[in-house]
Amino acid sequence: MRRKSANDIRSLKGKIPIVCLTAYTAPIARVIDEKVDLMLVGDSLGMVLYDYENTLQVTLGQMINHAKSVVGASSKSCVVVDMPFGTYEESTDKAFMNSARVMKETNCNGVKLEGGQKMAKTIKYLTKSSIPVMGHIGLQPQSVLLDGGYKVRGKVKSEWQKYIDDAIAVQEAGAFAVVLEGMAEPLAAEITSILNIPTIGIGASAKCDGQILVTEDILGLSNVAPKFVKKYINLDDVIKTAVHKFSDEVKNRSFPSSDHIYNMRPHIVSNKGNN
Repeated sequence: MRRKSANDIRSLKGKIPIVCLTAYTAPIARVIDEKVDLMLVGDSLGMVLYDYENTLQVTLGQMINHAKSVVGASSKSCVVVDMPFGTYEESTDKAFMNSARVMKETNCNGVKLEGGQKMAKTIKYLTKSSIPVMGHIGLQPQSVLLDGGYKVRGKVKSEWQKYIDDAIAVQEAGAFAVVLEGMAEPLAAEITSILNIPTIGIGASAKCDGQILVTEDILGLSNVAPKFVKKYINLDDVIKTAVHKFSDEVKNRSFPSSDHIYNMRPHIVSNKGNN
């Protein structure tokens, strides 16, 4: 079965809810590949894997290395890679150079850029240059310092038009889908009804065409998770239990047992020459 493409994701608009999760490593990609339509190699890996304060420190090299692992370990899902802060804002030429490098070195299916109207020109240039682009509007983590924190958008209706215009600009520029993050439900519903491309919600309600969360968040491996995250299992406790058992068995020398060691081959006495 072939891997889903950006066009496949676009075609799901209005048909079935689109299932998306983040993936930063081969083990996670291998496990979730069967059940998700789209895997995002998000720059959130900076906070999840490297314990950065925000996503701004993430480099292009880090994104490429993690994306290689995710693509290599999966075969079904559409894989999209976040373009990190500082790799696409300066000019369309710089955006193309870095996005093309990501596509060529990782064999992913597309890239994701943050920004609405101000990024429309760049998105159009990339899509015209055969690079599939997913947009991202609403709460934009790469603008957290400028915006003064992680604030929900659209709580006041007078704010709506800016985000509606952002969404339309991203669509008209050629994006195959757009992430709506940290957005009041009525605004997310309005944008979803207006657009012909799928909206992927993260903290934007079930009114979107699809949903994405950080995989480590739903597995209970994050110290702090936003309100919109649902924890489906607490692997933190499961891992701690396993490590405690391992530690105890090492200390009491019950591990490794006979089932986990290598023995010498039985000694065979030759009778040759004794006749």
